[in-house]
This record gives sequence, C-alpha cells and structure tokens, in this order.
Amino acid sequence: MSIKKFSDFADEKPFVGDKIRIEDVLNVPIIIRDFRISESKYDSPSCLTLQIEINGQFRVIFTGSVVLVDLMKKYGDQVPFETKIIKADKYYTFS
Repeated sequence: MSIKKFSDFADEKPFVGDKIRIEDVLNVPIIIRDFRISESKYDSPSCLTLQIEINGQFRVIFTGSVVLVDLMKKYGDQVPFETKIIKADKYYTFS
C-alpha cells in the first residue's frame, strides 16, 4: 500500500512570509500573489488572507475589509497583479 503525501491532495497551500499589518503597506506598490477568503472569527462576515510580495519579500495580510473581499471575489482570477491598498474614507480599497 502506497502512502499519500498531504501535499498531493490538499487544496490549500500555506502562505509564505511573516504577517504584516495592512496599515504598514498603505499607498505602497505590492503584488498580490495569492488569496483566500474564509469565514471570519470576528465581526466581519469574511476574512481575506492575502499573500503579497513587497520589496521582493513575501508577506501575509489578514483583513475583514468587505470592500477588499468583494474586489478579490470579482477580480481574483487576475492574480498575480500589482496594486496599492489605499484608505478611502473609512474603508480600504485597491488603486
């Protein structure tokens, strides 16, 4: 009997890089490399996990931003792409 490797059947691969706060990347060019939308443990209906590249380093952002979740649902098939996360009034969005 052959033993399977977890990586052969797992559909979620772990994101590489240290966690970074969304405020630390505001208005800075980043590359969205991958993303995941899951159920939030907090007040938001969803949690968005972004695998980003900034200054040649991979980092991970967690956010409950409804606007960013909606944008990734709509444009996630375009990953990877370059963008900036900006704060417009009281919410985050891509520019």
